[in-house]
Amino acid sequence: MYLRGAIWHLSFFIKKYLYKHNPSSNIDACPKKPYFCTMKKTQIYGTRAIIEAISAEEDIDKIFIQKDQQNPLTKQLEGMANAQGIQISYVPIQKLNKLTRENHQGAVAQISPIKLQDFETVVNAALEKDKPALFLILDQLSDVRNFGAIVRTAECTGVQAIIVPKTGSAPITDDAIKTSAGAIFSMPVCKVDHVKDAIFYLQGSGVQIVAATEKTDDNLYNMDFKKPTALVMGSEDKGVSPGVLKLVDQKAKLPMYGNISSLNVSVACGAFLYEIVRQRF
Repeated sequence: MYLRGAIWHLSFFIKKYLYKHNPSSNIDACPKKPYFCTMKKTQIYGTRAIIEAISAEEDIDKIFIQKDQQNPLTKQLEGMANAQGIQISYVPIQKLNKLTRENHQGAVAQISPIKLQDFETVVNAALEKDKPALFLILDQLSDVRNFGAIVRTAECTGVQAIIVPKTGSAPITDDAIKTSAGAIFSMPVCKVDHVKDAIFYLQGSGVQIVAATEKTDDNLYNMDFKKPTALVMGSEDKGVSPGVLKLVDQKAKLPMYGNISSLNVSVACGAFLYEIVRQRF
């Protein structure tokens, strides 16, 4: 029995290796869960290694740098990260030691395990299809599990792309992948420098922007979602930012009858998306 199990595991990893180096091969080359084959490692450590990753144009979500680091290599890393719009967080060494047990040299980077998509390319492709486009903009949403849950619902409701800002958004971590149940590997995710610029582009392309917010008297169920739409969901604690609210075409809220005045953002997002599905069905 033990030998059979060892043979199965060896076969699994051989097939995964073959699939990685020959993606055109049959899907059976990656058994049970094909999305495992597309996964990259989610963090790298060491200042020089991170510099090389930035030079190689890896999709880096965030860099953690030890506080009070004063050396030329760290300065070089900071300069490159700032030039690329990569978020930097300065943390005590204890935080880095929790992230990895390896010799991190005062720097750890979180790498996106998926290939991020070009915003304009994805939007234009979606608008060329026969059915009305549907996009989801996450404005400063920071909890990785909420992000994963939203991705899962978005994939089930026909969202064609999720748009997030480069800084201040939840990183795509193992927890996000797990919560999404693998949906993250089939959902285009686009990172933009500024959410406002994305909104301007979408509006110029004929897409209405609807913000989910309690700061309105307009009910979700009175909205017209049969036209191309981008739904904006805000952060867990502050909601959609005031600057973004000024730009949207419509604001909508969910009716609330209990004593608690708000829902978890992933639950609220699901309610909004399924109202869009109902109207378009």
